[in-house]
Amino acid sequence: MALSVLDLFSIGIGPSSSHTVGPMRAAKRFADGLAHDGGLSGVVRVQAELFGSLGATGRGHGSDKAVVLGLAGHEPETVDTSKADDLVAAAALDAELMLAGTRRVEFNFEEDVLLHRRKSLPAHPNGMTFRAFDHLGDVVRERSYYSVGGGFVVDEQAVGADRVVLDDTVLPYPFTTADELLATCAREGLSISGVMLANEMVWHTEEELRAKLLDIWSVMRTCVDNGCSAEGILPGGLKVTRRAPRLLAELQRGEDAADPLRAMEWVNLFALAVNEENAAGGRIVTAPTNGAAGIIPAVLHYYTKFVPGADDDGVVRFLLTAAAIGILFKLNASISGAEVGCQGEVGSACSMAAGALCEVLGGTPVQAENAAEIGIEHNLGLTCDPVGGLVQIPCIERNAIASVKAINAARLALHGDGSQKVSLDKAIKTMRETGADMKSKYKETSRGGLAVNVIEC
Repeated sequence: MALSVLDLFSIGIGPSSSHTVGPMRAAKRFADGLAHDGGLSGVVRVQAELFGSLGATGRGHGSDKAVVLGLAGHEPETVDTSKADDLVAAAALDAELMLAGTRRVEFNFEEDVLLHRRKSLPAHPNGMTFRAFDHLGDVVRERSYYSVGGGFVVDEQAVGADRVVLDDTVLPYPFTTADELLATCAREGLSISGVMLANEMVWHTEEELRAKLLDIWSVMRTCVDNGCSAEGILPGGLKVTRRAPRLLAELQRGEDAADPLRAMEWVNLFALAVNEENAAGGRIVTAPTNGAAGIIPAVLHYYTKFVPGADDDGVVRFLLTAAAIGILFKLNASISGAEVGCQGEVGSACSMAAGALCEVLGGTPVQAENAAEIGIEHNLGLTCDPVGGLVQIPCIERNAIASVKAINAARLALHGDGSQKVSLDKAIKTMRETGADMKSKYKETSRGGLAVNVIEC
């Protein structure tokens, strides 16, 4: 099993990787399968059913709209985010859908996109089933898929053996635990980013990979810029006001320039800008999820704005190190809020950013592992309880808080000698066990926590 840095960081659409990006990819996979097998010509209608967490919070996360876009052949990476809502509205108004972009079929939004709030499929909380019907009403194709976090999608055959996309590529330095990763670093005299770079060379040249990673960084920067310039109220009914433009204006006025915590204000800005864009359905880099998409861009912006000597090489090393840590969470626990709560999203992203920042600040592999452990240890037990099923409260502020926490974790680890009592592997194991013990109402169902204790309107 091999995972790439480009698996952990992919360009998509808000507001959720597991509830928007994943369903869109699953729906497109279903439609593409029909086209590939020559079955489109006999189809007159399609239906999508969303279960578990997808059914419980699908409206707020845009899951219903995502499957419509996917069935119509759109992809999260390329769909025009400014026209996505209009495309779905047109399909509902016209009562027809262009399946796989080529086959016109009848479509009734209320009857053909069903959200089951209390039903679940067996393998994962984020399950969905698609069906295609012929003119007699008979099912000509039926498939179930699971959105397992970070935009990853597996089908019903894959979930029994593993919950991640399988890749049998042989890597020069394979690792599944932090201990194995650190052992490789020590044996080969490599940094964590160096191990990841060597592994990535089986798929890309160094020049190709660098270009792709800097493109991801460019999308992150654009996302921050968009979030800083877009004013108004976020969609969804909570009437949450965008705060990034006002905070930027205050910082640019230069007041309190001598404030020793001024850098923290900028980090807050960067995270808020990204997650407000995400909540509005904008273009987002999944890092490693959309709900936690602001943390790595915020910490990277901190690195480039406040660290002397920061450059593109450091950005590339940062993303490679962060991905190595993210892979450990993906393989040994989960990055899905519906499976383990927000500790799997914000906690994982905080850990990834902490370890990555520690490396580019000159930390050893052991210190970077220490930083990553601090990042997740102090997010253990974090619940996923979005108010109204929207990725807004507490998600947006939570990214800002975790970004500052990641920077603090990196700086704290740099003062350590590597003799930490709790290893990253043990912390990840604890996260997995904590998620298993956590009640489902705290795992992206909006049936517990702040979701039921805050008045929505």
